[in-house]
Amino acid sequence: MAEDINQLLKVRHEKLEALRENGKDPFVITKCDVTHHSTDIKDNYEAMEGSTVTVAGRMMFKRVMGKASFCNVRDLKGDIQAYVARDNIGEDSYKDFKKYDVGDILVITGEVFKTKTGEISIHASAVTLVSKSLQILPEKFHGLTDTDIRYRQRYVDLIMNPDVKDTFIKRSQILKEIRNFLADRDFMEVETPMLVSNAGGAAARPFETHYNALDEDVKLRISLELYLKRLIVGGLERVYEIGRVFRNEGVDTRHNPEFTLMELYQAYTDYEGMMELTESMFRYLAQKVCGSTVITYNGTEIDLGKPFERLTMLDAIKKYADVDFREVKTDDEAKAIAKEHHIEYEERHKKGDIINLFFDEFCEDKMIQPTFITDHPLEISPLTKKKPDQPDFVERFELYINGWEMCNAYSELNDPIDQRERFAAQEEAFAAGDDEANHTDEDFLNALSVGMPPTGGIGYGIDRLVMLLTDSPAIRDVILFPTLKTLN
Repeated sequence: MAEDINQLLKVRHEKLEALRENGKDPFVITKCDVTHHSTDIKDNYEAMEGSTVTVAGRMMFKRVMGKASFCNVRDLKGDIQAYVARDNIGEDSYKDFKKYDVGDILVITGEVFKTKTGEISIHASAVTLVSKSLQILPEKFHGLTDTDIRYRQRYVDLIMNPDVKDTFIKRSQILKEIRNFLADRDFMEVETPMLVSNAGGAAARPFETHYNALDEDVKLRISLELYLKRLIVGGLERVYEIGRVFRNEGVDTRHNPEFTLMELYQAYTDYEGMMELTESMFRYLAQKVCGSTVITYNGTEIDLGKPFERLTMLDAIKKYADVDFREVKTDDEAKAIAKEHHIEYEERHKKGDIINLFFDEFCEDKMIQPTFITDHPLEISPLTKKKPDQPDFVERFELYINGWEMCNAYSELNDPIDQRERFAAQEEAFAAGDDEANHTDEDFLNALSVGMPPTGGIGYGIDRLVMLLTDSPAIRDVILFPTLKTLN
């Protein structure tokens, strides 16, 4: 089999050499005057019948029948058939055409017509080879199905699987509509550093590297938060950033070490304001991108049009685990209950950490329809304002859909004295073995000391949002080039 493939590859290289010897090197062509895409023609056939068009795309099929042939070319928007006859394109061009291979990129000019079988096609008057494919595409009827190869050779995946291309076109549309939605609310898009001395703003392990010019160890950011808050201090009242962040963690269907995060911050509002914005934005995106506020994921209907349910974290645990942490007064009591329910914890954990572990174990996967989980424990929320009437809890929510955390939002802590104490608690947690704890950021504390207004902030996992709106089973299906182990 390998010998057969090698022979086929050799033939393609020989064809290229022959073209070059005859002064027909396709790689010297620099510009193609394309007038239409495939679906432009198909969707407007009545108006375009008899018109002369020029399309460009990859030849996916060819059937030679003596003096006339058919081929299909695939462009960005779909496939279209071309009827290629010797008498129309000339004898020399037709001889060349018969030698072209599936995978070659062609420019075809001709008149729009329908074949006897009713297929909208182009009656070619000129066919030009503009790029020679020296590799062999996967066999047509079986396509490219090996998952690992699909991710490693995304360029082939996009050629062979139109649904994959549609997913990434839709991803681009989602980002466009997010920006439109936020522009209508007067948000300003900004950019902040990726290489930082202190990777804060989230509970995650950073990637570390060395900056040679400064002889300084730096980290790749795990969050966008602390720099965006500095901009709120500076008077930019509504800011957001969409960008890559990096977390040194494992890979599964919902996690990739390099992923796209959007964070936004709005002065003079709180986590209730962030709930309204989030609910409105998700509803807007579903309507714009999917055409309906009712979507389907993996066969389950999810209604983004209804008001999202709201549950406190304690109420969710009471509902799904039948444990009322309002009655639990000490860390030791919380640990004893965790043991009873077979929840693994670490000795350094406090009551708030145990509450979070209970939620993860008993509640998260129950949140199929959109649900805001609110009022998290103080211990797991080092950057969030306390609830005035419940100082052990904070003004925070996470949105869950399909059992996934879709976003995380706070009434942002703007008290520099309280923030310093929270950082100190995080440093203690790090010393006790929590390598995901935040470290003290003195410049951020200085910014808070200058004065930050009351602010609502939120972070969205863009990749999960795209998974939801495209009915994609894994995060790797919505990242063009996901993280993969290097092959030896």
